[in-house]
Amino acid sequence: MTKTVNHWIGGKTVEGTSGKYGPVTDPATGAVTTQVALASTEEVDAAVAAAKAAYATWGTSSLAQRTAVLFRYRALLDAHRDDIAALITAEHGKVHSDALGEVARGLEIVELACGITTQLKGELSTQVSNRVDVSSIRQSLGVVAGITPFNFPAMVPMWMFPLAIACGNTFVLKPSEKDPSAANLLAELAAEAGLPDGVLNVLHGDKVAVDGLLNHPDVAAVSFVGSTPIARYIHATASANGKRVQALGGAKNHMLVLPDADLDAAADAAVSAAYGSAGERCMAISAVVAVGAIGDELVAKIRERAEKITIGPGNDPASEMGPLITAAHRDKVASYVTGAAAQGAEVVLDGTGHTVEGFEDGHWIGLSLLDKVSTDSDAYKDEIFGPVLCVLRVGTYEDGIALMNASPFGNGTAIFTRDGGAARRFQLEVEAGMVGVNVPIPVPVGYHSFGGWKDSLFGDHHIYGNDGVHFYTRGKVVTTRWPDPADAPAGVDLGFPRNH
Repeated sequence: MTKTVNHWIGGKTVEGTSGKYGPVTDPATGAVTTQVALASTEEVDAAVAAAKAAYATWGTSSLAQRTAVLFRYRALLDAHRDDIAALITAEHGKVHSDALGEVARGLEIVELACGITTQLKGELSTQVSNRVDVSSIRQSLGVVAGITPFNFPAMVPMWMFPLAIACGNTFVLKPSEKDPSAANLLAELAAEAGLPDGVLNVLHGDKVAVDGLLNHPDVAAVSFVGSTPIARYIHATASANGKRVQALGGAKNHMLVLPDADLDAAADAAVSAAYGSAGERCMAISAVVAVGAIGDELVAKIRERAEKITIGPGNDPASEMGPLITAAHRDKVASYVTGAAAQGAEVVLDGTGHTVEGFEDGHWIGLSLLDKVSTDSDAYKDEIFGPVLCVLRVGTYEDGIALMNASPFGNGTAIFTRDGGAARRFQLEVEAGMVGVNVPIPVPVGYHSFGGWKDSLFGDHHIYGNDGVHFYTRGKVVTTRWPDPADAPAGVDLGFPRNH
């Protein structure tokens, strides 16, 4: 019998009532293993109502109460790393070690939230005028929502809700319907840690659920991670409804390799960053820009390494790369490779015919490497979100930076060089929100913020770090005068208040 994933509302499992369910497949076998309830508008209302009711007490709870829960939560997540990772592998397909890495990066933000007491400290200026003090404080927003993607079903939710609830908000999470089980386990463990009912709710669904949250008058803010077209829609719709929005979109991340670079290190990095998690990362390197005469040697080194990668089920310890999330996505990724030669690229590796013995119905695709790709080809312009690496050739550093800055995306980027001056120039000149110097996937640690530029981010705040705290709170300034008992009455003064 197919398992059903239901909603988590008000601290308990709530069966779906819409009558609509979505299929969840095991990407390694292609078999439908689970069905997930898809919420109706009424179920959206129920989840928001539970969060709103919980906010009445959670929003005024002490910092000590909140951090006590978060410390217990961190311990439970640590104890259940393998369980969370196993759910990710079963529904997303990534190899178990990669899934464990995802959990670890999510835990960073839980740890940041455990220290929220220092993050929420305000400011005080005394005696700004005669017996007048001014203080600045930050307060929670109320009910906030998170809409998260399939490629990181545990990490991206943990980039959002731990900070949000630490700041005193309550949360409605709408995870991807393609791999929903990890989100429920995160919520169950939070309840076990003592999080009050309704503070964290998990609502499964499709566009009905998304639009319900974007249009709900009791949702104060929306966080989103996904593709650029949807990020643009989320930002426009939620902003039009007066909500605070951070919407992180897609990417086309470039890696600039200068002639002085260690080409073995650059090739290792390119293969790791392009093909890890089967390329289903918004921070994957999908375009290598080779400067000068190093192109042939670099491509040869990348090919040599890529051909040795073992592809197989994510729960097989021998597998280095797993399948793609769905058959439809696999076919779309393959179309970029099959059409590349007609658009001028040299197909060095073609992974479109790859299968795994014993798992022939899985969503498999091999590693593809395209060389001498033009900037007007579809393989370069589009976010493929699969194990396809494009190599572009340029004559100079200036040509490379111009090519990269012409991209509409600006998520992450990297430079490989031994020249500190070139690296310094690059980090100032490149138009991207996250930069790596000899680091191919520059995802910031939890106490710095994650976010891109241009079409990779809609909204004013990056996610987690200081930006995350500011996003989930709003500032208030209090000006106070306590008259001294010896003061004479000041009398009426219609002039502008003086501070000197």
